Amino acid sequence: MSQPLYDRAVEILARNDLGYYTVPTHGLYPFQWNWDSALSALGQSYVNEARAWTEIETLFVHQWPDGMVPHIIFHKEDDGYFPGPAVWDTGRAVPTSGITQPPVTGFAVRKLYERARDQPMARARAQTLLPKIHAWHDWFFATRDPERTGLVAIIHPWESGRDNSADWNAALSRVPTEDLDTSHRRDILHANPSHRPTNEQYQRYFWLVKHFRSLGWDTARLHDGSPFRVVDPGFNAILLRSCSDLAWLAKELGETEIAATAKTQAEKGLAAMDGLWSALHQQYLCYDRVLDAPIPCLTVGGLLPIFAGISPERSTQIAARLSALAERTTFMIPSHDPNTPEYDGERYWLGPTWLIVNYMIADGLTRDGHIDIAARIVTDSMKLIVESGFSEYYDPMTGAPCGGPHFTWTAAMVIEFLKQTGSVT
Repeated sequence: MSQPLYDRAVEILARNDLGYYTVPTHGLYPFQWNWDSALSALGQSYVNEARAWTEIETLFVHQWPDGMVPHIIFHKEDDGYFPGPAVWDTGRAVPTSGITQPPVTGFAVRKLYERARDQPMARARAQTLLPKIHAWHDWFFATRDPERTGLVAIIHPWESGRDNSADWNAALSRVPTEDLDTSHRRDILHANPSHRPTNEQYQRYFWLVKHFRSLGWDTARLHDGSPFRVVDPGFNAILLRSCSDLAWLAKELGETEIAATAKTQAEKGLAAMDGLWSALHQQYLCYDRVLDAPIPCLTVGGLLPIFAGISPERSTQIAARLSALAERTTFMIPSHDPNTPEYDGERYWLGPTWLIVNYMIADGLTRDGHIDIAARIVTDSMKLIVESGFSEYYDPMTGAPCGGPHFTWTAAMVIEFLKQTGSVT
């Protein structure tokens, strides 16, 4: 069974490959997305090593002068997606959005470098990417952490990658709707509307885009100018893991100054992360900077810090929390606690299982020695593929496929799991 799954995953990567970048899936997401590309490159590295590097390099060709890497790059025209480049109006030669996404490239580039079969090529390409990734990390701490706490805030739900998570409900309620027209939405033409964010949420998403555009996309002003400023432990975990991995890579490549700075960023952030811990809920919580208060919401964002290299005590507590969730779900890991009123097993990030999250959390669990629960997560992930195909996400109770089909990063994670478990050679 393993080889046919691997072959099918490789076919999906090829299906969505446009030469120098990959779309997440045709129709629903017709452009290049930031963290999709970085995670997809992991699977691609086993198939075509040079092509995997190109995927990440393409992202950084479109890095902004201040260091930000945008969350969407509009390489070509396609009116099947809204909001398109005319709405963003960021003034780039190749149009991009004006916000970012979880910065997982530091992690991905270290993986590509460590597993490289062509070491000279990997060293040269990593050497070129290293200062660009570091500049992106520096941009986060300069523009999204104005009080130098060690943790950064997101200013739009789309930046989190968990667009409609219940973590954002209270903060998003401060964002006006102004009856903005959502009739241009194209996502619900390609996916079941009951699987997607609501029209009201889209109105607030669009208002933020319009507001940031009115500020001239000056990223130094957007944090303080946004009514939505949330410290997401999941987002920060990805950033801090990438800082740690970049420090390792910089040391390998002889870039001692970058190595020292990245190591300091990771250590400071991990120390600050403990301030987001909730003893009551036995997981991390998001923090609303506008209200200066934690957000008591039980989502997978509060479990992702195990990916970053937290303390043994916290790691054990997160492993126990995951084990408790495993007793209440058919397929790990639900993106929202099923015992809460906000849970919806089919609606985007209100409950569904995502293989990319499973991969990152299993990675942290395995590193920290929590082998049994990590194995459960990997096994569940592969069962979902066998039963429901390569979908964007899945109902954690029924295993029903949700969102877009033939999904690139799902295929990439399947390749990762199969290779890591030795199921294919």
